[in-house]
Amino acid sequence: MTDVFSFHAGDSPLLISVPHDGCHLPADIRDRMTPVGLALPDTDWHVAELYGFARERGASMLVANYSRYVIDLNRPASDEALYPGQLATGLCPLQTFAGDDIYLSPAIDAHELQRRVANFWQPYHDQIADVIKATRDKYGYALLWDAHSISSVVPRLFDGELPELNLGTDGGRSCSKEIEDAVAAAMNSSHYQSILNGRFQGGFITRHYGDPGKHVHAVQLELAQRVYMDESTGMYDTAKASLLRYTLGTMLDEFVESAERLIL
Repeated sequence: MTDVFSFHAGDSPLLISVPHDGCHLPADIRDRMTPVGLALPDTDWHVAELYGFARERGASMLVANYSRYVIDLNRPASDEALYPGQLATGLCPLQTFAGDDIYLSPAIDAHELQRRVANFWQPYHDQIADVIKATRDKYGYALLWDAHSISSVVPRLFDGELPELNLGTDGGRSCSKEIEDAVAAAMNSSHYQSILNGRFQGGFITRHYGDPGKHVHAVQLELAQRVYMDESTGMYDTAKASLLRYTLGTMLDEFVESAERLIL
């Protein structure tokens, strides 16, 4: 079996989590999927590649290898809704964001759900918890950046076109106000359309691990895919990505530096 995740250990307090870039499918799941499901349209394409520069700056990186259609690592294992009253895509999605069936036969029974949690969800979250603990033990605090992207237009989930940069801090609960202000200022100083705690306020990872009172600060950045790739072809756009990396680098620097100022 393919490793559940890939991990690069850095030498800074920052961990970048990439839970939705994976494309692997276990054979027993793949054989039950529709052609649309097999195309994995809701993947956060190329996000790990986009953030690769952060390793050179000392960040640790945790990247999921399996598709979010196997299990969504940014949902609670209990499968409770993150945004009450809004359409939920679920822990083990049965439909794509566009509403197409992922499975030829959609039933996923309780036993299979528990198996997927144990085999794919739990190892990823154990790794996050281990890295946060080790980082906090070493530095006195830990920083978690949850990196995502999504199609610019998904009518079934939201109206119109998404802003290009969508920063989430669970309404200010997952990191300190000083850190939120610093990262948001770096984002807003760019030429990109941006919003703080709009449609995307942070999923399970941001909400669960962010705990400013215990010196763990977490944010989520959801990118509209038009800012770094050609959405019509799915191809990575090196020129767009290079421009975006400058802004991402500035935001990551502010994340780390504002946390250092807060601790000192």
